[in-house]
Amino acid sequence: METRDDVLVQLRPEIPSATFNDQMSDAEYFQNNTLRPIVKLQANLLLAAFRNYIRKHKNVFYDLSIEKRMDYIDNAIQKDMKFRNSLKGMVIGQFTLYEYEVYIDDSSALNKRMMNIVIERLKSNVQILEPEFA
Repeated sequence: METRDDVLVQLRPEIPSATFNDQMSDAEYFQNNTLRPIVKLQANLLLAAFRNYIRKHKNVFYDLSIEKRMDYIDNAIQKDMKFRNSLKGMVIGQFTLYEYEVYIDDSSALNKRMMNIVIERLKSNVQILEPEFA
């Protein structure tokens, strides 16, 4: 019988560009081995959550220039702790038990890496955030 951990790891997409070597830090290894695949797996959910955030904040996002939209994404995730914690939960919920144990040992640094990856994912998909794609 497959365990929850086995199923979670099997669901994750491979990221061919992710590199691993003996010189990388534990945090960098965790980022490439765990965070990036989970964020890629959860991309549609993260985008849906951000669309909902836009809607709850009166769709101001859609009136902004591309540069201002990038700033809006940064500010939403960095300054709105409730929203940030919701996004973190979407990622952390996909951790195996072992990964969670690794995470809690260095959660501050790993949270920073996690949110940077989420921000980059949202920014790289900013065109999908347009109302006609929602």
